[in-house]
Amino acid sequence: MTPELKGEILLGLVKIVVVFGALQLIVMNIVWAERRVSAWMQDRLGPNRVGPQGLLQGVADGLKNMLKEETMPANAEKGLFVLAPALAFIPAMMTQAVIPFASPLPVRFDWTWPLVGRIAYDGAMPMVIADLPVGFLYILALTSLGVYGVVLAGWSSGSKYSLLGGLRSSAQLISYEIAAGMSLIAVMILSGNVSLTAIVAKQQESVWFVFALSISFVVFLVTAFAETNRLPFDMPETESELVAGYHAEYSSMKFLVFLVAEYANLFTASALMATLFFGGWDIPFTTWDQGAPTVLKSLVTLVLFLTKTLSFCFVFIWVRWTLPRFRFDQVMQLGWKFLLPLAIAYVMVIATSVYALDLAGVAFGARYGAILFALNVVILYLVFWLLDRGRLIRGARAGYRPAAVRSSP
Repeated sequence: MTPELKGEILLGLVKIVVVFGALQLIVMNIVWAERRVSAWMQDRLGPNRVGPQGLLQGVADGLKNMLKEETMPANAEKGLFVLAPALAFIPAMMTQAVIPFASPLPVRFDWTWPLVGRIAYDGAMPMVIADLPVGFLYILALTSLGVYGVVLAGWSSGSKYSLLGGLRSSAQLISYEIAAGMSLIAVMILSGNVSLTAIVAKQQESVWFVFALSISFVVFLVTAFAETNRLPFDMPETESELVAGYHAEYSSMKFLVFLVAEYANLFTASALMATLFFGGWDIPFTTWDQGAPTVLKSLVTLVLFLTKTLSFCFVFIWVRWTLPRFRFDQVMQLGWKFLLPLAIAYVMVIATSVYALDLAGVAFGARYGAILFALNVVILYLVFWLLDRGRLIRGARAGYRPAAVRSSP
């Protein structure tokens, strides 16, 4: 093994420890932010006792869950009951491995360690744990695996309420996973690649894909709420209907693992939207971040990436405390009758538009993105004009007439 290969392995291990450790802290603070933002929206104080402004409330909650009694329902399938939290937690953690979070960092060292020998590295270190060539396909595959933990938790608990929550989760995943995948085909068409690093570089060449592929962003945003089981798509939980949903029988650390997995998925979905549609770590209106790598560029781009990602986390929290929950039939109708046909039709439109622009000799750049943005504005107007009039998605009382009206001649 060469010293350079040893250096790459060492840096990879360091990135794994740092990223996953930081993710745990971020998840803890997202839980705190959810409670404080909801309190602000409802004119309350929220947690403010443990630590400054309640920042250590997550630590206190974690210790409380560790000290709680572990319960095992009498009718539970014990092996699957214990395994289910891990099946939900592991995919939520692994999805962060392929998301680039900053511009490359220049690293140079040459060390000699006992038992290990010489370790060396000299170059720009990619600020991503694993820059896989299959990028967001890897993320879609792993996020779809997370539902197995939810379904097994509901089935193995031996509770009908938990089972209903697990079944709802599987039905919701099938409905929205297909639409999410179809919406990202347009990203693949425009970028010509599924590597997240290449997608960020492609947006640096022209415009952010939120402008060039606005419909894909809208579809992916809605499906992200469903994928993360957040309101108004929290069908697996629905406390008012299923007591606590799929994890009703869980306690102590097993329950906490489900909570950590949910908020880790929220952060992953936010990071993915920031990467696919908002340029990732790209700094807008400048090419300064595209030059030779420096430590300052890495720090600035890291801060910008976290700002974009945490802004989406705020949107998730904002929507949760603003919109009411959909009925289950409305959730299915939105996924199958609207989002999926819209995503398929949009792929055809984008493919045709890209082919026409290439035939016309329009170079990929700002002008290319401006033409696609104008096309998206027209499509957005047509889609929401139809939505606003209930032609595609009908409300809860659509078609309802009072008995007096129905009986009148």
